[in-house]
Amino acid sequence: MKQRQLGAGGPMVSAISLGCMSFGGMYGPTARDESFACLDAAWEAGIDILDVAEIYGNNLCEEIIGDWQKSRRKQFHIATKGGIVMGAERGKTDNTEAGLRKMLTGSLKRLGVDHVALYYVHRRQFDIPIEEVTLTLAKFVDEGLIGGFGYSEIAPTSLRRAHAVHPVRAIQNEYSLWSRVPELGMLQTCAELGVAFVPFSPLARGMLGDRILEPETFRDTDFRKHQPRFLAPNFAANEAMMKPFRAFCAARGWTTAGTAIAWTLDQGDHLIPIPGTRTAAHLQEWATADQIAFTDEDRAEINRILPVGWAHGDRYSDSQMKGIERYC
Repeated sequence: MKQRQLGAGGPMVSAISLGCMSFGGMYGPTARDESFACLDAAWEAGIDILDVAEIYGNNLCEEIIGDWQKSRRKQFHIATKGGIVMGAERGKTDNTEAGLRKMLTGSLKRLGVDHVALYYVHRRQFDIPIEEVTLTLAKFVDEGLIGGFGYSEIAPTSLRRAHAVHPVRAIQNEYSLWSRVPELGMLQTCAELGVAFVPFSPLARGMLGDRILEPETFRDTDFRKHQPRFLAPNFAANEAMMKPFRAFCAARGWTTAGTAIAWTLDQGDHLIPIPGTRTAAHLQEWATADQIAFTDEDRAEINRILPVGWAHGDRYSDSQMKGIERYC
C-alpha cells in the first residue's frame, strides 16, 4: 500500500484508510467475528489507519477495534470523532471543552489506548466560535492525548479561521464521483494550508460498486433508508447512470469500487479516502485501488460517463443535514 502524509507534520499512513461505521450496525446487523476478519484483511492489505467515532453503534465500533488490537497485539493509527451527543439527546452537538474531553476520554478507554493519531469534531456546535473549539483541541494535543485534530463537514472559511489559531491536520467531508461539493473550495483550501482532505463515502454508500443495490430491502435502521438519492424516482435514474460506468471499469479489468477510490486518490496527493465496509470480501474489491493509474483518456471518459452533478437527489435528508456547514 502506498503512503501519504496525514497533514503537515502528521505521520505517513496508508493512502487508503478503512471507515468502520458499519461495525456499529449503521447499515444492518453486525457481528464481531465478521468485523475482526475485516480488520485482519485490512492489516494484511497494508491499511494502517482506521476511521471511527464514538457515536457509531453507541460505542460499539470503538469497543470492537479496542478488542481487536488487544487480541492481535497490533496497533493501527486511529482517527476518531466526538461532538455529537448520544442517548436521549442524540443529534444535539456539544463542542464545549468539558463535553469534548468527556467524549475523548471515553473513546481512549474503549480503544484501549492513551493517544489517537487524529481527533475530529464530528459536527459543529454553531453557537460556539470555531476558534474557541480549536483552542480546546490544541489543549488535547499539548496534553499528548491526540496527535492532531480536524473537523468534519465544515466550510473552507471555517477551516481558515480554525487554522489561524492552530494548525488543523485534516478535514473530513463527503466526496466521491457523485458528491463533488468539495471541489468548490475545500480541496483547494486544504492543499494551500497543508491540511489532509479525507473523503468519506467515496463509494457513495455502496452505489459505486459492482452489485446493484435494492433500496426496498434496506432495513429501517439503514443509514440510507431516507436519503433522497436512494428513493424513487431518483434511485432508478442513478442506477441507469451507473451501468456504463461499470462497463468502463470491467473493460479495463478494474472493479467499480476500486476505480471509484482510485478516482479520489487521483484528485490530489493530500487526499486519503476512507471507504467503509465490515466484510473482508468487500474490502478486497478495493484494497489495491492505489495501484490503479489513469491515463488522460481514462479521466476524460469517466468525466463523460459521470459528469459533475450527475446524481439525482440530495445526498442527505433534511434531518441528516443538521450540523453540516453549507457554503455553496
